Amino acid sequence: MANEWLERWREGRIGFHRETVHPALLRHWPALDVAAGGKVLVPLCGKSLDMRWLVEQGHPVLGIELSSEAIEQFVSEGAGEVSRYRQGHFDVCRQASIELWCGDFFHFHIDQAHEIGVFYDRAALIALPPAARQRYAFHMAQLLLPGARGLLISLTHGSGPDKGPPYSVDHAEVQRLLSPNFELTLLEERPPDERRWRESVWSLVRRGPGRE
Repeated sequence: MANEWLERWREGRIGFHRETVHPALLRHWPALDVAAGGKVLVPLCGKSLDMRWLVEQGHPVLGIELSSEAIEQFVSEGAGEVSRYRQGHFDVCRQASIELWCGDFFHFHIDQAHEIGVFYDRAALIALPPAARQRYAFHMAQLLLPGARGLLISLTHGSGPDKGPPYSVDHAEVQRLLSPNFELTLLEERPPDERRWRESVWSLVRRGPGRE
């Protein structure tokens, strides 16, 4: 899985990347009622322009991405000086209010997440194969304190083999993976697009007791 992801970035096969801010983020982020200044965790962030939009709303961003190619493209397409340093298992690039941590999301530790109170998952859960999604859901729960809020965008496909990424993650699986540790609210379900993908948007609130 990791090697395939890195190869996609090296070869420029990044059809999943959006050249505009995701419309669902624009529609639903205000409803989370997150105070300005809350740091947003964006797992498996790629070079998403959504991160720049979040900064414009007053939120520092911490993005985690396996591909150094994605990170270098992001900072080269941005403005401002870039500082670089090492943090645990990660090489970190910082540009303005955005920190991009290059490495395996599962190596991101609780101690490194103490400032995180908000998260945004546009392409993380749906980028992972079935065997990794349970681990992802548990790891997210361990990183966040009770009351932490987030926005999740999931995709389901009507039929055919699931050869992702992106993978089809239906409502039942979202509930099974996340409801033990998060209060879930389905905010929106879009009609299928031309490729028969149906997009759903969820708000999440971390239940107690929080980190262990």
